Amino acid sequence: MKKIILQNVVWKEGKHCVAQCLNVDVSSFGKTKEEALDNLNEALKLYFEDCSGGKVGKVEMPTLVKQQFTHA
Repeated sequence: MKKIILQNVVWKEGKHCVAQCLNVDVSSFGKTKEEALDNLNEALKLYFEDCSGGKVGKVEMPTLVKQQFTHA
């Protein structure tokens, strides 16, 4: 079994916590941080189960950056 290290980010959005994997485009949510991460783990298992040779992006030292955005 191949082991890979994934980097995830978790944040509060309304009444839920959102967990997102930075290496692949997979995210999930839950009522707590722990639940969101557990749900993300399940989603990642399904993703890699269905994924045939998909690429896992390497994320090195991510930084949270605030950006002001204006749109019409």
